[in-house]
Amino acid sequence: QVQLVESGGGLVQAGGSLRLSCAPSGRTFSSYAMGWFRQAPGKEREFVAASRGTGGTLYYADSVKGRFTISRDNAKNTVYLQMNSLKPEDTAVYYCAATSRPIPSYHSAGYYATKSIYDYWGSGTQVTVSS
Repeated sequence: QVQLVESGGGLVQAGGSLRLSCAPSGRTFSSYAMGWFRQAPGKEREFVAASRGTGGTLYYADSVKGRFTISRDNAKNTVYLQMNSLKPEDTAVYYCAATSRPIPSYHSAGYYATKSIYDYWGSGTQVTVSS
């Protein structure tokens, strides 16, 4: 059974940093596209960042570009989301997602931001940024 387990959330002051981790179990995800999404209270789940499979391109939502960095350590089968210069509006539950389907190289950012392409989801980790 495939599971995605997020960790690293917490409470931080505005301007601070957090690093989220996502460790898939049950399968090696090194060649799969992986993404981070977030959902604030009363809002829809939204795209944050994504990484293509092995050696792939990175994509970011405009709201986090320049502040957040997605990375992966395939040796550890882990994907990270480094979040710097956090703002109160970054407060949300953050979800890790992965897709096992091969994705043609011509697909770009909009495709990776689409929730429906992801087959596996974690249960989320809370990030709270105080002002």
